[in-house]
Amino acid sequence: MYLNCHSYHSLRYGTIPLEGLVEQAALCGVKALALTDINTVTGIYDFIRACEKAEIKPVPGVEIRKDNRLLYITLARHREGIGEICRLLTAHNCDGAELPETAPEFKELIVIYPIENLPGQLRENEYPGIRPEQLNMLIRPELKPFRDKMVVLSPVTFRTKTEYNLHRILRAMGRNLVLSKLPADDTCLTSEYMRPEEELLALYKDFPALIENTRGILDECDFIFDFGIPKNKKYFTQSKEEDLELLSRLAYEGLQRRYGSGHTEARQRVEKELRVIDRLNFCSYFLITWDIVQYSNRMGFMHIGRGSGANSIVSYCLGITDICPLELDLYFERFLNLNRKAPPDFDIDWSWRERDVILRYIFDKYGKEHVAFCGTNVEFKYRSIVREVGKVFGLPKEELDTLTGTPRETHDQNSVVKLVHKYGMLLEKYPNQRSMHACGVFISEEPLTCYTALEMPPKGFPIVQLDMNIAEEIGLEKYDILSQRGIGHLNDAVRLIRQNRGITVDIRDTSLSKNQALLNTYLAEGKTMGCFYIESPAMRGLLRRLKCDNYKTLVAASSIIRPGVAQSGMMREYIFRHNYPDRFTYPHEVFREHLGETYGIMVYQEDVIKIALYYGGLAEADGDILRRAMSGKGRAISTLKTVKENFLASCAAQGHPEDLSREVYRQIESFAGFSFCKAHSASYAVESYQSLYLKVHYPVEFMTAVINNQGGFYRTEVYVHEARRSGASIENPCVNQSEYETTVYGTAIYLGFMHLQGLETTIAQQLVEERLQNGPYTSLEDFVRRIPAGLEALQILIFIGAFRFTGKTKNELLVAARLLLVNFKPADRGLMLLQEPPREYKLPQLERSFFEDAFDEIELLGFPVSCAPFDLLQTRYRGSVMVRNLPDYHKREVKMMAYLIAQKHVYTRQGTMYFGTWTDAEGEYFDTAHFADSLKKYPFQGNGCYLLLGTVEVDFGVPSITVTKMARMPYIQDPRYVHDKHRDLGPHPRFGGRTEGVRKRD
Repeated sequence: MYLNCHSYHSLRYGTIPLEGLVEQAALCGVKALALTDINTVTGIYDFIRACEKAEIKPVPGVEIRKDNRLLYITLARHREGIGEICRLLTAHNCDGAELPETAPEFKELIVIYPIENLPGQLRENEYPGIRPEQLNMLIRPELKPFRDKMVVLSPVTFRTKTEYNLHRILRAMGRNLVLSKLPADDTCLTSEYMRPEEELLALYKDFPALIENTRGILDECDFIFDFGIPKNKKYFTQSKEEDLELLSRLAYEGLQRRYGSGHTEARQRVEKELRVIDRLNFCSYFLITWDIVQYSNRMGFMHIGRGSGANSIVSYCLGITDICPLELDLYFERFLNLNRKAPPDFDIDWSWRERDVILRYIFDKYGKEHVAFCGTNVEFKYRSIVREVGKVFGLPKEELDTLTGTPRETHDQNSVVKLVHKYGMLLEKYPNQRSMHACGVFISEEPLTCYTALEMPPKGFPIVQLDMNIAEEIGLEKYDILSQRGIGHLNDAVRLIRQNRGITVDIRDTSLSKNQALLNTYLAEGKTMGCFYIESPAMRGLLRRLKCDNYKTLVAASSIIRPGVAQSGMMREYIFRHNYPDRFTYPHEVFREHLGETYGIMVYQEDVIKIALYYGGLAEADGDILRRAMSGKGRAISTLKTVKENFLASCAAQGHPEDLSREVYRQIESFAGFSFCKAHSASYAVESYQSLYLKVHYPVEFMTAVINNQGGFYRTEVYVHEARRSGASIENPCVNQSEYETTVYGTAIYLGFMHLQGLETTIAQQLVEERLQNGPYTSLEDFVRRIPAGLEALQILIFIGAFRFTGKTKNELLVAARLLLVNFKPADRGLMLLQEPPREYKLPQLERSFFEDAFDEIELLGFPVSCAPFDLLQTRYRGSVMVRNLPDYHKREVKMMAYLIAQKHVYTRQGTMYFGTWTDAEGEYFDTAHFADSLKKYPFQGNGCYLLLGTVEVDFGVPSITVTKMARMPYIQDPRYVHDKHRDLGPHPRFGGRTEGVRKRD
């Protein structure tokens, strides 16, 4: 009898989780149930699954609303009906088509109108619905023509009074109103809950025709959906046979290219994989991925194939990946096996600059009806919940900031805050908005609107109204088209090397780097700043502790740095066993046999599966559950409890000690969602080597590329510092030398205009284009004549020294700029200044402090270029030791003057602790640890130089300092204001100081 039910997928409206809706229906004795979320089909497939378990007939549909006004409700007679409503919603979401006030002529949909929106005439498949509270309206003469077709309309939106209040809060959020201002007609009625079916029928007992009509609709709807049939594009060619023929030919051509003639092991592996790929009907998946990569190659783009796909020699021969699975003993079954029903998952990276070109090719090649991004449901998070709910209850911004910025146990316990907490807790795990998956793209056989409506987010590519878990359930598997700035580093560095040195580097040739002794020396010493994946303080420290000087150790390091191994406590154990391989014992012979390469420690996902199968004796199906859980597949994670019970029972049956079995499973469980497969680690290791090769041999160009890609663990200032350490001279932006991005001439790096805060992008780009077209600027006057820059833009360029080629001081240039522009009209730009020679102005001699330039740089770039931060300190003290001395001070207390370049916090049982990364006065890096008790008295106070007091700890040869006290040191007064008695001359805000001392450019 329930033809109009909302779940929490009716965003900012419904309050009932899908499982809760179906449970409620079962309790009320409902035998057939309709789900009609507002303008979305997001929940229909989970709803069908839940109904099947509860033995309730599912009737999926959609409620169509415009501006929160109910127009009509649609119910799918058959599977094709969902396609009809999805096409209507897609036209509205993607093309801007208006939602029609009355339903179009649907073939496979039943339409129910509220009596407030009845059309003049109903089609055969259209019915008026009447609510229980509207039954007394049936006496109206205008409704008489519709009485024979009327059906029961008893909407469901909430389950309890509390959920009704939650519904009102959600509506207020959606309207951005405080609760007291929410109009009554913007919420559902208080009767929109699910009654037992007998109770509902009793309300309509005087109108048996309505009941029969409703039952007739439910009987007529027969939505059968085959979840087991793959929905991806079936064939790359025209048939399965042609796909296999093409894939085989490409694989054997690649085999010859990669291995040459006569490599028996490689040929046998190719033959074996092709048989499995064919049996699982995955030829088209490989070929479509190959096609995308081929387009990328034609465009001259660099890609990196990673993930479990690198386990496949066929993908290696096709050029999808660059990891030889024979070299690392990567087994194909981790990627694809006869027990696996879901298609393989290729993860392919491109530069962030080129990814959209690849996406556009995919959409154009395979058709916009068949291609879309995966969607994702963004859930309410704690801070956003508190802020959103608090706003609804009228809390001011200051109090909301306090609530979101402090632990819950410290909050005021007044009545309003209690309500915020009460309803906020109910919203946890509720969907808040739909968004785009970061990389997943679907390519379907039938149009995607056969299964889902599409939406058009601001990014410009359509998304499905399904998340990856639901999509996988219905047989849609994604292609992961990713981007990363690490590839941008490589691409840009190769281009700059060619421009600056005339040398062409084939960075795709992975044999360039892996076996070079010099590179491995840099690796073992952690000299990897700027290099993909191996530049973070934790990773550099790990490389040094492992003395990592070869490819295979780097592959392992790329995985053990992940939270899975680290949280299990086995990262430190791995470091110990690597350094002292003769000082440990294996917990069981299985570990020696299957994990000998990693000293008996589970490092990769494959290791976990091996131990589950060979130590735990689990079935392969449970092994696949572990694989999916370790990959972060949410639904598989939820089944880990059952796997644990099976694992422990199986271990006991084999006679393994219970304590050992529980410890082994503890380590297994810690991997869930946080570990890498070996092939993925290998892919990262190869890219890390590529970055390191460029850094070692072409450091100036490489660091310039890192600066331009604006991505990495550290801020731009740190990469500028590293470039200087690599032999570069750093120059401020110059209108005759700089470009929008940072560029390099020989060993001179000119910072780009993109780094200047406050300078309009259009002006920055235009001044470069004009110079390239018509030659360098000859004077400030020449610049003003050619570039439509206002006084503010001119001042920024003058203060950063962009006109230093003129030989004039900044003060002279500032006066000249004002005189030039005081009566200047843009319309006279070409005429007046072309005809008049530059004027010479006689100005008084104005003294200028050396440090004024540094403070200009801090204000405009965010960091000093003309001097080091230490040069700006009031004190000349530089600490009792330098980084180079630290290994000699194990367990001893030291004082160090240090400049903060990065900090990271972690939560522990004892409270929040921090890890800091610093440079000393000689520019060398070191790391610190700050525990909660120390931080209470001596917290971080923003960027700047600090005096540190702490104890040196040397761990496997790597020193760090456990800080007990620290204080940020004061800088000299800003010399630009030294004569201004009305200014606050405190530290500059870039160093964590006050903002009142910032000079206003007027």
